[in-house]
Amino acid sequence: MKSVYNFCFIIVFAIQTFAQTQPAQNQYDLKKKRLLIQSCSMYLYNSNQGAIDVDSSVVLTCKAYKLPLSLAYNEGYYNGGTLIGNDLIEKGNINSAKRLLASAKNDDRVKLLLQLGSFYLFKPGSKPEDLTNAKLYIDDALKTSKTLKAKKLEYESMFLEAKFYAQAGNPAESAKYFDQVIADCRASNDKLGLADALNNKASYLFELDPSKEKILQEAESLYKELNMEEKRLEVKMRLTTIYFWGGKINVAKKILYQNMADMRKIGFKHLQFGETTIAYIESNQYNFKNALYYAQRSVKTMEDTNDYTFADIFYMRLGMTYLTLGHYKEALEQSQKSIQYGKNNINSGSWYKNFIVTVASLSIRGKNKEAIAYMNSIIKNYPPTHTLDKMLIAYAYANCNWELNNYKQAEKHFIEMDSYAKLLDSPQTFRDVANCYSGMASFYANRNNLEKATFYTNKILALSKKYDKNYTSQGLLTSLYKIDSINGNYRGALVHYKTFKKLSDSIYDISKNKQIEELKILYETQNKEEKITLLNKQSKLQESELQKSKLLNSVSIWSLVLLLVTIVLLYNRYRLKQRNNKQLEQKEKEISKANANLRHLLDEKEWLLKEIHHRVKNNLQTVISLLNSQSAYLDNDMALSAIKNSQHRIHSMSLIHQKLYNSENISTINMPNYIKELVEYLRESFSLGQRIRFELKIDQLELDVAHAVPLGLILNEAITNSIKYAFPEDRTGMIYVTLETISENNYVLTIADNGIGFDANLTQKPNSFGMMLIKGLSDDLAAKLNIENNNGTVLKIEFSQEFPLNQKVK
Repeated sequence: MKSVYNFCFIIVFAIQTFAQTQPAQNQYDLKKKRLLIQSCSMYLYNSNQGAIDVDSSVVLTCKAYKLPLSLAYNEGYYNGGTLIGNDLIEKGNINSAKRLLASAKNDDRVKLLLQLGSFYLFKPGSKPEDLTNAKLYIDDALKTSKTLKAKKLEYESMFLEAKFYAQAGNPAESAKYFDQVIADCRASNDKLGLADALNNKASYLFELDPSKEKILQEAESLYKELNMEEKRLEVKMRLTTIYFWGGKINVAKKILYQNMADMRKIGFKHLQFGETTIAYIESNQYNFKNALYYAQRSVKTMEDTNDYTFADIFYMRLGMTYLTLGHYKEALEQSQKSIQYGKNNINSGSWYKNFIVTVASLSIRGKNKEAIAYMNSIIKNYPPTHTLDKMLIAYAYANCNWELNNYKQAEKHFIEMDSYAKLLDSPQTFRDVANCYSGMASFYANRNNLEKATFYTNKILALSKKYDKNYTSQGLLTSLYKIDSINGNYRGALVHYKTFKKLSDSIYDISKNKQIEELKILYETQNKEEKITLLNKQSKLQESELQKSKLLNSVSIWSLVLLLVTIVLLYNRYRLKQRNNKQLEQKEKEISKANANLRHLLDEKEWLLKEIHHRVKNNLQTVISLLNSQSAYLDNDMALSAIKNSQHRIHSMSLIHQKLYNSENISTINMPNYIKELVEYLRESFSLGQRIRFELKIDQLELDVAHAVPLGLILNEAITNSIKYAFPEDRTGMIYVTLETISENNYVLTIADNGIGFDANLTQKPNSFGMMLIKGLSDDLAAKLNIENNNGTVLKIEFSQEFPLNQKVK
């Protein structure tokens, strides 16, 4: 019993451990899973700085979290339950899903068409045939939904049409479909349809489109009115993106703070994407205390939710914050963590920046050669694919060579960096490009190359003006200070120097700030406590494993004992079975022998019966022959007729015994064959030729001897009478013989002719031997006899067979 308790303890402990290590998203309902997809995909879209589009970031998110891609697009017609063809499409079995179209009807058909259209439209890659297939299914969905007058599905089809045209590079046609749905929903006061239409339209507008903010604000207001909190938060995240890239950083930050509070209220735990974004914003605004807090907080949230899917992102942000604060050792540790997770997990598109953080950490500590060697190995093993990563790598090479006073190589890499920077003309990459140009301007200012320093400084100012964003950095201020000094603008140089000094001192002070150190210590303490907790858990797990091992040993020993007992029992059972089998075999042999004897006796009996029938037949034939011989000595016609009639009667009986002798079945007579032969015999005996013809209608019956003999005699008597008396003066005529079943085991024998009929008084004559014989035989059969005149004589005998034998001829 103790071992059973131990086993139960292990099971319960394992279940509790499993529940504690389950990722938070596994507990989400459909709405929160969709919110997770939007939250993560928007972050990936922004963090990749234009390297991937919105749809690609959604695909990447669903792939990373192992969520169906359809969840991001089927919200308008799927809220859980069964969706036709969905499982097939998710498994990639598209041909089977297409075959379902043949049987799908009404709304199910439209939903299947929408799914197939979405599959091809949002399929990774850009093949022309995918867009063609998508258009085919989307058009069919729109046409069918209009026919069904299913407005909601019609709107979903129009959304998909709009998205198709957006991907096909026709924004005007895309807007036309969105606007049509918006107009319809406004006219019908369909608030949910209007909110969805506005949200969908905004998601396909350029981030700096002046109308996008207004559209999203209206959608957010509608979702709030409809109490659809997840959708409202999704729209607020889209607004954050607009404000972030539009330069309204404080507004974006305010929405991020509010969103995280609202997400906590509805039980949404994946706050790390918002927290790391706040850390980035606070860092750019030189609020390093807040930046460090939220960078640490994003890592803590990730660990609390047990969601390491994009761990590289959060460790990278923490590492970059440490780097900015001058904590290079910690920065290096966090970047290495990020790199390790980035190698093992799905590529988020931003983990390459960790290499830059690692290089910067080494370079700032004077390990520039080591940093260059590290970059060489990285490029060899993980060559950069995105233009932004190539620019940052070139910039890192340039800085390391500059620190090593290798100015020629440094300039070469700065020029390479500039070639990549020219390709990154977007608000998403503005800050990275400005940082690189700031370093390049600083390099030329230090080399007293006034022309190039001014050129790249002006590039930064032009980009800042173009995107309406303020930008400052130590490198830019150093360049401006030196340019003004060389140009003799000492007042301007002094202003730039003071600003540089203030910024430099603030960063230095912040890096040494007591609160920052406390945050750092708190974070490290929490990490240590978590490590201790983890070690305790590991210790408990080891103890559990030890108990489990002991239990398994006990179970193994008892299992072995049980196995041995089972083997012994099975062997004993086997021996008993063998003994029983031998006894059964012996009994089977005895039974087989007895059966063989019985079969032999039965065969002998059948042979004897056949022999008896044969001898009876021979004896009857002998009697017929004797009668025939006797008739040769008689001159009296009545005597001759009597002998002749007797011969016929004996022949009818003899024929039965002949049939029994020749047949395999010695108990029954095949009546159709018997009657046919008897009639043929009588026809030949009276030499009728074609004067009197016979019509036989005999069911396929087999009767036993007790029935067959009387019936044969009755047939003989009746047919003989018809031949003799029905057709006087050699008239022609017909004799009809019928034997049929009228019900189960009940039969009727009919002998009729179309002759002159019979004398009714004849049946009353006591000396009419033939009639007496028919009546007597009918009584023997317990049959009902009926004789009537009906266009001739009709004789009917109804009889039954008490113990029916095999009546159908096999």
